[in-house]
Amino acid sequence: MNIALGQVEANFEKAESLIAKAGNLKSDLVILPELWTTGYDLENAMSYADELHAGSFARLSALAEEYRIAIYGSVLERANGAAMNCAALHAADGRLSGTYRKIHLFRLFDEHLWLGEGESPTALDLSWGMTGLSICYDLRFPELFRRYAVKDQAKLILLCAEWPLARVEHWRALLKARAIENQCYIVATNACGETGGTAFGGHSMVIDPWGQVLIEGGEDEELLTAEIDLDEVNRVRMKIPVFEDRRPDAYL
Repeated sequence: MNIALGQVEANFEKAESLIAKAGNLKSDLVILPELWTTGYDLENAMSYADELHAGSFARLSALAEEYRIAIYGSVLERANGAAMNCAALHAADGRLSGTYRKIHLFRLFDEHLWLGEGESPTALDLSWGMTGLSICYDLRFPELFRRYAVKDQAKLILLCAEWPLARVEHWRALLKARAIENQCYIVATNACGETGGTAFGGHSMVIDPWGQVLIEGGEDEELLTAEIDLDEVNRVRMKIPVFEDRRPDAYL
């Protein structure tokens, strides 16, 4: 999705058209990019931020219910007097299944100056299985993904991002690595096009537990659709029992 900086209504209109298409395809889940309602207009973050169940969160709930599809993506949340980069997952009935507040703030975009830090991972036991939630810069911290795979036994990890085009090869390599080393599906949606003077990389993708890319976008706005078999996670983990061979006593 090409995000219009600070133009909430225009971004909602665009997102709804994509959500409607996904709903018409009978998809179970649609993933939007990071901060898709505003982009990185962080100096004005508090003016956009909404409390849970209000504003953008309420509108997402209504869209999920209308199109009968679960929706994941991050928007600005107002909590404890701060603006948080908050990824919310709404179920297909509109219910808020859970939220994840970005733990790792990206200094290159001054997130640490304008946003509050998230304090804990979020793994959800959803209808399709255990699912870990993450946002953009988290991708560079394998500890978070390993926690989801080992402690939470997640079969699927979702990531929404605004990852720059200048480092898109990092994006592609790290997504594959996270899938391979944790033997799980990674579903990652990135922004594309230019927003606020930064070109974003696109290349949203779905990767299976073997590290095979099931589908990958380009640098233009589009809706990508893939079907996954979460039982494949069990098969891969049995074939190569990486987690059973871990030696945390030796390297922690």
